[in-house]
Amino acid sequence: MIRSLPVVAALGLALSACQPVAMAAETAVAAPAAARVARESGGLKTAIFAGGCFWGVEGVFSHVKGVTSAVSGYHGGNAATATYARIGTGMTQHAEAVQVTYDPKIVRYDELLRIFFSVVADPTLKNRQGPDVGPQYRAALVPVSSEQRAVATAYLAQMKKSGKWNRPIVTALETHKKFYKAEDYHQDFLALNPRHSYIVRWDMPKVRALKTMYPQKYSARFQRD
Repeated sequence: MIRSLPVVAALGLALSACQPVAMAAETAVAAPAAARVARESGGLKTAIFAGGCFWGVEGVFSHVKGVTSAVSGYHGGNAATATYARIGTGMTQHAEAVQVTYDPKIVRYDELLRIFFSVVADPTLKNRQGPDVGPQYRAALVPVSSEQRAVATAYLAQMKKSGKWNRPIVTALETHKKFYKAEDYHQDFLALNPRHSYIVRWDMPKVRALKTMYPQKYSARFQRD
């Protein structure tokens, strides 16, 4: 069932992000397995990914085995501008981002990177993904530990040499700052709004690509917060 949104929220959705337009669908790419494997000990870890509209980023990671939480939010700016209406201007330094909590015994950080660049984000696009344009839709990796930074740095270098993409890799590493959780109506959006036109056109194909390309990592169950 399509969730009812508050009037203000619905107006924001109508006027700003995550809008379907007449464009060709995105293409999944078989990103290479990481040569530098993540070595993270202990319990659950968190990582932050920016890859366009956060509905799809959250939706894909919520179907990955070992992910215990995927939260849509904003990263890169300050608290005063961490709202959907403000970041939609493209002038806040924030990117729509997703904070992923995962169990490294089940899915490693380097495996999350591979999934991200295979089915979620096109690393050759600058300040846009899919139909969404602006710096708030940039693709970026936000390591929250020295190990994640080492793995992400190595993986981006590996991607550039892989020949998998026919344009330069422009995805950047960004310094970890405070992550701000997005408004409640954005959380679990794919699961709660499966018939939303944007979800149907842009995000469900990503989930299907995850299932097809990485069946051993795919969970049919959507992991809700």
